[in-house]
Amino acid sequence: MSDATKKLEALGKQMVSQVEKGEGPTFETVLRTKSNTIYDEAIGCLRTGDKKELRKFLSMAQARTFMQTVAIGAKTKQFLRENLHTSIRGLFYQLKFTLGEDIDEDLFTEQSESNALIEDIEVALKIKREDLNLTTDRKGFVAGPMTILDRFGGEETLIDLTKQGRSGWSIPSDVDNGMEIKKLDADYVLVVEKDALWQRLNEDKFWKKENCLLVTPKGQSTRGTRRLLRKLADKKLPIYCLMDCDAWGWYIYWTIKTGSMNLAYLGRDFAVPEAKFLGVTMSDIKEFEFLQKLTMKAKDVDVKRAEEMLGYPWINRYADWVRELKMVLKTKKKIEQDALQGQRLTFVGEYINKKIKNKEWLS
Repeated sequence: MSDATKKLEALGKQMVSQVEKGEGPTFETVLRTKSNTIYDEAIGCLRTGDKKELRKFLSMAQARTFMQTVAIGAKTKQFLRENLHTSIRGLFYQLKFTLGEDIDEDLFTEQSESNALIEDIEVALKIKREDLNLTTDRKGFVAGPMTILDRFGGEETLIDLTKQGRSGWSIPSDVDNGMEIKKLDADYVLVVEKDALWQRLNEDKFWKKENCLLVTPKGQSTRGTRRLLRKLADKKLPIYCLMDCDAWGWYIYWTIKTGSMNLAYLGRDFAVPEAKFLGVTMSDIKEFEFLQKLTMKAKDVDVKRAEEMLGYPWINRYADWVRELKMVLKTKKKIEQDALQGQRLTFVGEYINKKIKNKEWLS
C-alpha cells in the first residue's frame, strides 16, 4: 500500500470516527494565502506558514466544498487502487456529474474548483498530486550522462540520456513514483531557459564535452522539471541557470531557486536554493563588446518586475542582484540569451565555460 493510500484511508477513518461519535466530520488544511506564505531563511525557499483552516460538513457555507474534497479523495484512492493515471482535467470530468435526479446541480462546474481542492489535499496530507496518480503538463527535456529506470505500465525500461538524439528525454510530470536514477556521471547541471538555445548546445554535444546534464524547461519550469532539479541537487550536483536578462528570465530563475507563491505549500521539494544564475547579465554587456549592439529596450513589465524584485527580502539580500537590477532601472535595457550567438554560434559554450570556471554567477 502506498503512503498516499494510507494517508487517504486515515483521513476517511478520522471522518467515520467523528460521525460515530455523533460529531460532524471535519477536514483541516493549511491556508494557502499570500499572508501565510513566508520566506524561510533556514531552507532558502518560500513555504506556507502555520495558519490553518478547519472545514466542517455541518456548515451551510462549507458543506459543498467539504463534499467535493471527500469526492476527490475517494476518486484518487480509486486511481491508486487500479494503478491508473489521469490529468487534473481528467479528474474534473470524472467528478462532473449531477448530485441526483431531483437536484439540478453538478458536483463540480468548473475545473478551478477541483484544482484548488487537490492542492488542499496535497498540503493537508503532505503529499504531492503525483502521488495520487494525477499528472500535469510536461515540456522539459534533458540530455547527458544519466540513466533512468522507468517502471511504467507493468514494464521496466532503462533510458540512456546520452542516446536520445536531437530531441532529448522528455521529463515526465512524476519523476518519483516508478522512476529511479540508476546511473549519474555528470559534474553539473546546466538549465537553459529556451529550447532553441538548448538545441544549439545539444547539437554541439556540449553535455558530452563538458560532462554535464543539459536541461531546458522551455520557459517556465513544470512541476516535473523542478522536482527533477531538486533530486539532482540532492545528489550534490551544482545547478547553473542560463536565462534571459528580463522579467521572464528572472522569474523563471527565482521560481527554480526559491519556489513560487502558488506552490509554496510544497516548500523545498520543488525549490533549489543552491541554483546559480550564470547569465545573461547586464554586466555581460560591458564585458563583451559585441553584446552592446544587441541589447533591447526594456519594456514596462521588465522595469516593474525589477522594481518588485528589489523589494523582495530574499533577493535584495544579495548585493550582486541589487547591482544588476539597478542597472536595468538605470539603462532601461535588457538582453536575451540568444544574443550570445551574435558573434558566432559556438560562442555560447565558451561563455558558459568561462562563467563556471571563474565563478562569475549571481547567487
